[in-house]
Order: sequence, then structure tokens, then C-alpha cells
Amino acid sequence: MEEKEIVNRVAASGLKTFDLEELYRPGERVNLDIRDQLYEGLILREKDFRGWVKEHPWTDFAGKFVAVNCSADAIVPTWAFMLLGVALQPYAEKVVYGSLEDLERVLFQEALSHVDWESYRDAKVVVKGCSRVNVPVEAYVEVVARLRPLAASIMYGEPCSTVPLFKRPK
Repeated sequence: MEEKEIVNRVAASGLKTFDLEELYRPGERVNLDIRDQLYEGLILREKDFRGWVKEHPWTDFAGKFVAVNCSADAIVPTWAFMLLGVALQPYAEKVVYGSLEDLERVLFQEALSHVDWESYRDAKVVVKGCSRVNVPVEAYVEVVARLRPLAASIMYGEPCSTVPLFKRPK
């Protein structure tokens, strides 16, 4: 009996896979909510807040990605968040204002800004769909915006099962 060679048609198709999971920055994500620093849950007292910032163990945030915010329905002056940034900057890997979701969006935006997009010129690109990490939808939308002017075609999913998104007219 003659054996037939098994051909990997996906590998032979010339598809380039764009995997957002590869851009994920590993590290602990931390939410720093200053709600508990408000007087009666409503007002930020400058003297008390500055005292808290001065005494807080900022080294606990070493190497972490930090989202700073206030979940209370209170008006917090901008300088308070700036002061947190000053205190965290020597220790934290990254500090952003907003939620943990906002933090993740910023991290992916930064990573996407370093991609060599030109390497996808005239390529058939599959934007990988399944991921073991939480990739914000905004990152997928940004990838398509960056690829569309360059790629011959863009698909979403896995190379063996894709959803077509864009094909440049011939």
C-alpha cells in the first residue's frame, strides 16, 4: 500500500497569523481606589490625603501595573491622581488613571505601537481569535485599522476556520 504524504494546507497557504496574546505584558494588575481616603466618603481633604500618600507603603506596588481611580461619587481634584502617579512611579511598572479594563487597553495600545506593521504588507492575515488572556475588543479593532491599508486580506479566527473581514480588490 502506498502512503500519501500529509500536506499541511494551512502552512502552505501563506497565511500570516497575528496573535494579540503575544503582546500581552505579564504581571500583576492592581486597582488602587482612593474611595477610603475621602472624608465621610464625599470630600478629599488635602492635608489628610497628603499624609496618607506620605505614609503609604508604595513599595508594595513594585513591578505591578496599577489603575488609580475613585469609585465614590465624589469630585476628586486632578492633582490627587497626579500625586498618586508621583508616589507610584518609582515602583510600579505602569500607572494609568481609570479601571483595570482601561489599564489593559493602555497596555495593548502601547504594545501595538511597537509592531512592525510593514511586515504585513500584501499578506493574507489571520487575526487569531482564541486567547488564554483577556484581550480588549479595542485591541482587535486597532489591529484591523492598522492592517487594512497594508494587508491583501484580513480574517478572524484560527487558520483552519476563519471569518473573512477584508479583501483588497484586485
